[in-house]
Amino acid sequence: MADWYYNPSTGEVSEGKVGSWANRMGPYATREQAENALKIVQARNKAADAEDEKDDDWGDPAAR
Repeated sequence: MADWYYNPSTGEVSEGKVGSWANRMGPYATREQAENALKIVQARNKAADAEDEKDDDWGDPAAR
């Protein structure tokens, strides 16, 4: 089974490691996943940001 990659510079999807690592997102299991790489990254970033916000909520400040 081949890996699929998305090139954010060109918007192209490739099978296998084509091009520089700096212009390669992946690997993805399917071509369709690679085509949706930016949507996948956006969803993962949103979830990670939500986790960070929960971690930053330490509740009420300590009493003095």
